Amino acid sequence: MQSILAKHLCLVLTKNTGCNTFTRTFLPEASRRIHLSCSLNMPAKEGDKIPAIELYENTPANKVNLQDETSNKKVILFGVPGAFTPGCSKTHLPGYVESADDFKAKGFSEIFCISVNDPFVMAAWGEAHKVQGKVRMLGDPTGDFTKSLGIEQVLPPLGGLRSKRFSMIVENGVITKVNVEPDGTGLSCSLANNLQI
Repeated sequence: MQSILAKHLCLVLTKNTGCNTFTRTFLPEASRRIHLSCSLNMPAKEGDKIPAIELYENTPANKVNLQDETSNKKVILFGVPGAFTPGCSKTHLPGYVESADDFKAKGFSEIFCISVNDPFVMAAWGEAHKVQGKVRMLGDPTGDFTKSLGIEQVLPPLGGLRSKRFSMIVENGVITKVNVEPDGTGLSCSLANNLQI
């Protein structure tokens, strides 16, 4: 696709400007940028490494790098559109809290909940659902982690950039299973009781 776009751009620029020098110097860089932006927006898939982007637990001073946290471990990550929202609070988070002991008995070291919220909000949400020792609550305030996985969505009623609802299994820093809700917000494949181990 990159070469098709590059050739088309070259033809248009040469025809409209008559400047071959411009297309020879500008086009390679433009072509690389087109390719790079496409690859960065691809959704996470099985076999991908978990990105080394810092998230925050409880306070902005407590940084968490999931690439480090998942080294030599098998963990579950799940993401929600927003803390304290109805589907996330009534179904999604409680399902993982209730299943935490079962998951740990099956060899999972930890369960992480991620949302595009600040760490204080995530901590308060966790306290409200008594997640202590069961689920670790991580804030992705700028959405950088979410965007790096290619699972961002824009939900204006929730303030803009948010995560699609997802679940994944990560073993030794590599994604081995990923489920993203088809509409980004539904409650089906990403729920704790639907996670295929």
